[in-house]
Amino acid sequence: MEIIKDISAIETFLVRQPVLRPGKPIESCQFDGDTLETTIHFGLFIDEKLIGVVSVFNNKNTTFISPNQFQIRGMAILPKFQKRGFGQKLVNHCEEFIQNQKGNLIWFNARENAVSFYEKLHYKKIGDPFTITDIGLHYLMKKEIDYPYE
Repeated sequence: MEIIKDISAIETFLVRQPVLRPGKPIESCQFDGDTLETTIHFGLFIDEKLIGVVSVFNNKNTTFISPNQFQIRGMAILPKFQKRGFGQKLVNHCEEFIQNQKGNLIWFNARENAVSFYEKLHYKKIGDPFTITDIGLHYLMKKEIDYPYE
């Protein structure tokens, strides 16, 4: 059975490390803001095994003027579960959560190899690629949230 639920920051390390920080110390999985009350972490479980994680930060990027911005960070699916739609389910869950918070913009720094995944979910690249030290080439990406009935 498949379920997405809230998890702790430390629980995200079980997936962050092998996917996003392979060969690096576990401490490298701790992100600034992970333990803030405004940050939430979601885990995707299959038969009670954690196979995917993502974190949502109430974090403003000065590139954008939208007042209620949220950042997605630490999106990771264990390798043997990738390319099976689980990443999309986690992103959709984040979008629903952010809409419930009245967020009007989602942004993140996407690894070069993940850009096409996010583009399929209607995220747009902003500006030129940049390098994050020891991690690699990234693109700033965003999606605006519309509320047609307000």
